[in-house]
Order: sequence, then C-alpha cells, then structure tokens
Amino acid sequence: MLSGRLLHHLRNWWRERRPPGPWLFPGRDPETHISRRAVQHAVKEAARRAGLVGKVTPHTLRHAFATHLLEDGVDLRTIQTLLGHQKLDTTSVYLAVRPDVLRQTRSPLDRLEPGATV
Repeated sequence: MLSGRLLHHLRNWWRERRPPGPWLFPGRDPETHISRRAVQHAVKEAARRAGLVGKVTPHTLRHAFATHLLEDGVDLRTIQTLLGHQKLDTTSVYLAVRPDVLRQTRSPLDRLEPGATV
C-alpha cells in the first residue's frame, strides 16, 4: 500500500537523484537493489535521530503500520491481506487491547431506544 503523499516525495526524489540502473533504491552496484543490511542501518539511524530508545527495526515499522490501521478501524481481514499473512492467527498478534479503548467501548445495549425491550 503506497500512500499518495509518499509517492509525491518519491517522485521528487527520483527527479533530483535519477539513480543509475533499474532500481529506485540501488545498492553499491547500480544493477542490484539496496541490501537488507543497508535498510536495517537506515532505520536504526533514523530512530537514533528521532531520539527513539530501544530496538527499532524494519519489522517494528511494519508492526506500527498494522497497529495504526487497527486503531483507525480497518478490519483485521484487510490488514491480513495488506501484510500478506496466510493465517489470520498471524495477524491477530496486532490485536493488543489498550485499556483506554476498553473504557471507551460502548455496549450495544446502550444503542437501544429508550423503552425498548431486551
């Protein structure tokens, strides 16, 4: 899932940099893509610059992405598809329940009209 906002920035970056070879993010050899290790290093450096403490990895970003989608009300099946998970159990890891969300959750009974029978 590519955000339109990110696509705009990537297009600007492409116009400015015009990396040689077929890759948007080439490795040391322009004919190969950026390495996994280089991505891990870039994420670690970005976390350091942002003042984040603790271990931050590309998978941390994936987890945060899924968590934010859940918090925005996206259903678990859609998130499963976006993350490429085969089993719903794998995606359900992101279902950690926050206490503030529990407190704000309304009972379906509270939506009944006054005087309705249960």
